[in-house]
Amino acid sequence: MTLEIGRRNFICALGVASVAWPLAAGAQPTMPVIGFLGLLSPETVAAELTAFRLGLSEAGYVEGQNVATEYRWAHGQFDQLPTLAADLARQQVTVLAALGTPASALAAKAATSTIPIVFVTGDDPVRIGLVDSLNRPGGNATGVYMLTSALEPKRLELIHELVPNVPVIGVIVDPNSPDTSLQMKELPAAASALGQQIKIFNAGSEGEIDAAFAAIVEQRIGAILVASSPFFLPNRQKLVALAAAHALPAVYFFRAFADDGGLMSYGTNIAEAFRQAGLYAGRILKGEKPADLPVQQSVKVELVINLKTAKVLGLTVPLPLLGRADEVIE
Repeated sequence: MTLEIGRRNFICALGVASVAWPLAAGAQPTMPVIGFLGLLSPETVAAELTAFRLGLSEAGYVEGQNVATEYRWAHGQFDQLPTLAADLARQQVTVLAALGTPASALAAKAATSTIPIVFVTGDDPVRIGLVDSLNRPGGNATGVYMLTSALEPKRLELIHELVPNVPVIGVIVDPNSPDTSLQMKELPAAASALGQQIKIFNAGSEGEIDAAFAAIVEQRIGAILVASSPFFLPNRQKLVALAAAHALPAVYFFRAFADDGGLMSYGTNIAEAFRQAGLYAGRILKGEKPADLPVQQSVKVELVINLKTAKVLGLTVPLPLLGRADEVIE
């Protein structure tokens, strides 16, 4: 009896094993995961997300098919970025994408020294300590250097060229942005070289945007420069509307402002930078190392002039300036 029971148990065990072995042999490998750290919200950067996914697809990865994504959004709160980056690091994501602002990239870098990081930053990644050099990043981070803050002096020069007789140009900055310290160093020097007076106005919230424009109007400021900050992107329609309401010539840092009715923009193509970051993320998923991928520089800068807005403001755009425009909106 004991021998019979033992024989039956052995046969049952063989049956279970025969089912289990094929399942184990056919098991699918774990899908890689991209941790996406965003300063703003998915609605605000929808076009940039599309561009990032395009880059991923060019590398052979489609979200939901052969790669998963864990999103963390700070909704404009810079102080939330370190916590969100640390959370993604704890999840042991395969690649950490920190795109759109130096603060996101620095938070990711502080959160992990082992997980590969792909960044898009508007500040020099060598100067702020993200990489050792552009050609040889070293460490666990690489990405795209998108000229943004470094272009503030040129933006000041452009608005000065358009309205040369304005005594004072107002500069609206986001005091919460890490980029502001660099802007505050470079803009006064640029203004001095032009013989142009400027005045700084802080706007770190929607209410402060209204207050800044009220002060600009009260002080009879003749034109404005909206300095680069991620916070200003989701508020671009408000900024453009206030400039129009007070008949203020203005220059902005991305073409989306000009598309929305702003007078003039001068900046790099943010969608292209995100596409390149997606391509790099895909290459890392395939096994390449961040240390071996040179930081890409987004060097194509677009000058966009909205002639419709110029006409409403009663401005004649100088022909040399018009001739240098990459696009004129009529």
